[in-house]
Amino acid sequence: MADLSDSDRALDAFDPWDPGFVADPYPAYAELRARGRVHYFEPTNQWLVPRHADVSALLRDRRLGRTYQHRFTHEDFGRTAPPAEHEPFHVLNDHGMLDLEPPDHTRIRRLVSKAFTPRTVEGLRPYVHKLANELVAGLVADGGGDLLTAVAEPLPVAVIAEMLGIPESDRAPLRPWSADICGMYELNPSQETAAKAVRASVEFTEYLRELIAVRRKEPGDDLISGLIVAYEEGDRLTEQEMISTCVLLLNAGHEATVNATVNGWWALFRNPDQLAALRADRGLLSTAVEELMRYDTPLQLFERWVLDEIEIDGTVIPRGSEVALLFGSANHDPAVFTRPEELDLARQENPHISFSAGIHYCIGAPLARIELAASLGALLDQAPTLRLSAEPERKPNFVIRGLEELLVEL
Repeated sequence: MADLSDSDRALDAFDPWDPGFVADPYPAYAELRARGRVHYFEPTNQWLVPRHADVSALLRDRRLGRTYQHRFTHEDFGRTAPPAEHEPFHVLNDHGMLDLEPPDHTRIRRLVSKAFTPRTVEGLRPYVHKLANELVAGLVADGGGDLLTAVAEPLPVAVIAEMLGIPESDRAPLRPWSADICGMYELNPSQETAAKAVRASVEFTEYLRELIAVRRKEPGDDLISGLIVAYEEGDRLTEQEMISTCVLLLNAGHEATVNATVNGWWALFRNPDQLAALRADRGLLSTAVEELMRYDTPLQLFERWVLDEIEIDGTVIPRGSEVALLFGSANHDPAVFTRPEELDLARQENPHISFSAGIHYCIGAPLARIELAASLGALLDQAPTLRLSAEPERKPNFVIRGLEELLVEL
């Protein structure tokens, strides 16, 4: 078991509300890894797990769960129920498969996975590449602009909206709704953040309820229509689960891709030798996507509840605790990655965990890879002289890591 003073010193550097830490958390992660396998972080009442082997193992450990309510009440688990005014957010969030455990998780994932078969995802490739090329062409025609709003955001939002069957005319609020809802996944969210998430949850739910009613009368070749068929055939999918699943797919289906795109380009601009290598050899594209996901991880932390007592390196973590699995730290663990602080687009051994692992492994990972490669390739092809025009500013968020904007010019 690590000496407590070691853990204390490591935690001095871990401050998820400090702009300096948010700008570059990786040195603090190195301290955490060096000084122990698990650290108790009092401000959030969580156990931080920074090493790759432990994070990977715990993602697969069924003694941990995304929820505890399938086995315990809040009181049984020693937790306080969320405030009543937050109920719309929790109803929406808690019925999505990401925050469910078997058997409910298994049942819903089995239905949704029909839309993410390798054949279906591969069939989307021409649409994704066409859209990526059109978006990049617009950026080039303008002589540059904000890569975030011109390419990174609209591409994955359009793809997942197309899969769900959300009309183009209805897509404008999707990204703002998603951003407000995802604010609740940060550590100790403020009352203002919670109020925005609740409002977005109500509005998004109302919209999808109306869209589901339309699709019942006028079914299409889309995921919502497919879920309605499953519902009407008695496949035990409630309307709330249908709504929560659609919101989850939209949020998870674009949030990581958006941030991986801008984080990735920011990393390339800071490593011009690697950008030059990629421009010279498009054969690096597939390994580049994996390395950019590893190097500056879009989802830095993933939480799990301890359903049954576990032990890490002599530290007993009791039932009712919460562990924070530090994806960003795990992806920079020198025990797994050679020279982890270096960006190496040709890296072959790259078992990053940016898409999680275990039963909650990202169902849309193959589609995200296609989207990232498509936008990266389109920018390399159409904008070979692309460069940064202003130093970007980090979003203040720690858990979901991204930029406020990424201004570029040709």
